[in-house]
Amino acid sequence: MGEKIYGLLGRKLGHSWSVPIHRDLGCEDYRLIELEPDQLGDFLRQENIGGLNVTIPYKREVMKYCDAIDEGAKAIGSVNTLVRREGKLCGYNTDIDGFLYMLRRADISLAGKKALILGSGGASLTARAAAAREGAREIVVISRSGPDNYENLDRHADAEVLINTTPVGMWPNMDGRPVDLARFPGLESVVDVIYNPGRTNLLLQAGELGLRRSGGLPMLVRQAVRAEELFSDRTVPDSETERIFAELWQDRTNIVLAGMPGCGKTTVGRELARLSGKPFVDLDERIVDAAGTSIPEIFRQEGEETFRHLESMVLDDVCAQGGQIIATGGGAVLQKENRTAMRRTGRVYFLRRDLSLLPKEGRPLSQKGSLEEMYRVRKPLYQAAADAVIDNSVPLDETAALIWRDFCEHSGD
Repeated sequence: MGEKIYGLLGRKLGHSWSVPIHRDLGCEDYRLIELEPDQLGDFLRQENIGGLNVTIPYKREVMKYCDAIDEGAKAIGSVNTLVRREGKLCGYNTDIDGFLYMLRRADISLAGKKALILGSGGASLTARAAAAREGAREIVVISRSGPDNYENLDRHADAEVLINTTPVGMWPNMDGRPVDLARFPGLESVVDVIYNPGRTNLLLQAGELGLRRSGGLPMLVRQAVRAEELFSDRTVPDSETERIFAELWQDRTNIVLAGMPGCGKTTVGRELARLSGKPFVDLDERIVDAAGTSIPEIFRQEGEETFRHLESMVLDDVCAQGGQIIATGGGAVLQKENRTAMRRTGRVYFLRRDLSLLPKEGRPLSQKGSLEEMYRVRKPLYQAAADAVIDNSVPLDETAALIWRDFCEHSGD
């Protein structure tokens, strides 16, 4: 019969993080399995299927190939986990386990609340089932063409919990958000099932409004843990979910250094790269590579506006890759889209240093005017972008160690 088949079944899977999760849980043969719709039936009839996770667009389609379907999956109306037992293909839904875990982890309650669910696909079915199980007072599903849609959202301005199950804001198309949260004055919590980026534009706005919030990474990890329990017929301790979550977040999340020109971002960044094992990116060096000339020359020939445009393009591309140490230019925070790009995929540190210690040579804007005035303008922007402020007034290795410790202690924030 050959080796058992384990993996994630879908159509396009380049963005998936499932392989490292399952391999960390001991399923060494887990892989990505991309199939076209006309290949699905023949594949699922194979007798050597061990365990499969199922994602877009097959969560409902696979149900017709199942010999048995768990009652929970039947109630939701979709299957995301398949296991062959004694020759029979059995279907389950572990997404709801992940969804409920995500809610508990963020201390988000649906009991007695009005829940507004954006989207009507497979993830929406899970969110609806979870909201019903948790005792939501009212559950409203917003779709593009249904009776409750994006044109009449105002009739649901009293929503207390908003759940996004659409792909709006997902990597690689991370700009935009499905709704403006300011339209819901009674909102208490926001859940986004997207896990890449870690903080979608929707979640960034929720943070600005002081709302409870969660991205989808805890859900991804917990549903995978539950699926692995079904694959191997064993119990995995809850501590493993948190361990894998923290490791995955730390591996895929950027550490972004912001601050005045000459405050030590590059030297601290290189030390952080040595300490963490993450690759180091100097944004100014990437800009020079892209332009084919030095930054002072860009300013002299093209002006600051051209430089800022190039800076934004390079920063957006670098941040989207994830898992890096990024030293930004001193003025990168001047544009809101840059601050958003930094925060979506990274934990941002404002590296502060006494102005009298900042060098000016080779820095066009530092030479042009008063550093004090520049700092007065930029300080609130550094603070707006930053998750933490770090004083770079101690030895280099101590500064880097402080940042790395903070980063590890705030996994998933």
